[in-house]
Amino acid sequence: MADTGVVELTSQEQFDTFVKNPKLVVIHFFADWASECQPMNEVLEALSKEQELKGVLFTKIPAETFPKISMQCKISAVPTFLFYLSGKLVDRLDGANAAKLTQMVKNNNAKAQTLEAASAPVLLGDVKPVEVAVTAKATSTGSSDEILKKLINQAQVMLFMKGNAENPQCGFSRQAIALLKELKAEFGTFDIFTDEKVRQDLKTYSNWPTYPQLYINGELIGGLDIMKEMAASGDLAEMLPKNTQKAGTLEERLKQLTHKAPLMVFVKGDRNVPKCGFSRQLIEILNEIKLPYETFDILTDEEVRQGLKTFSNWPTYPQVYVKGSLVGGLDIIKELREGGELLSTLKGE
Repeated sequence: MADTGVVELTSQEQFDTFVKNPKLVVIHFFADWASECQPMNEVLEALSKEQELKGVLFTKIPAETFPKISMQCKISAVPTFLFYLSGKLVDRLDGANAAKLTQMVKNNNAKAQTLEAASAPVLLGDVKPVEVAVTAKATSTGSSDEILKKLINQAQVMLFMKGNAENPQCGFSRQAIALLKELKAEFGTFDIFTDEKVRQDLKTYSNWPTYPQLYINGELIGGLDIMKEMAASGDLAEMLPKNTQKAGTLEERLKQLTHKAPLMVFVKGDRNVPKCGFSRQLIEILNEIKLPYETFDILTDEEVRQGLKTFSNWPTYPQVYVKGSLVGGLDIIKELREGGELLSTLKGE
């Protein structure tokens, strides 16, 4: 799918065919008149080109052109994103949130790959999984352990919790997230509420009956009390993989770069030789308004290129910053120009 980008669905039959596909399918319900939709289409296009997401099918469908489908899917506003896996709705995002969309795509893709590798049935996150027959369970221990091993090793630092990093669903999980953030650790999370089988099996696998559970490099560290004790003694910081502790240093560097000039632009290439169409268009617009600005070529520094996506919660380039604050990408700049607000915005007024 990396070669074909986002497919626009043009019929009920095509929609039904994609929904039934065994792969992860992401469907964007959009409208041409909605200004939030085009930037989100740009996000989907960028995600469709990422190698790690080559198995994901990205699609879009004009919501008002297909009212029957929109009603069937309970679409009340655009943009809305539905996630299907093996014909079942497994996730949903209402509204324009590029960072959350990116994370949801990656989380659901990881789960799809894990389930596919283990030949396990796909389970809806908001429905209690149906228990497998006893005879089947007796012969599927290896598959269950394989699923857990893959989940535990999704990230060097992995927290199994109630909820997620953005929205912890219990006090213990909230404290665990705060502790990891305080240590400036990069970490992954798994919401045990989304899969009852994982929730129960992990207790046996780890011989640890409660949540949250913290794993580092695939090894169980313990729950919240252990985390607190190790943090107090300094042992937890020492155990965190070194690359996760560089986050503070990188964050400081990104802050410095975004504040390097009052108007700072991160592009592919530079103002003299832009190296992609989007960057070229942006440079042309900025040159027209004749404000002084500086550029940073993201192609020269992979750490900045990847780190800035997380720092800004914006997964695509170019990116425009005014006095260190993100304005947005090319589409946002075009909208501001059309609305007569571009000059004042870029001046920071």
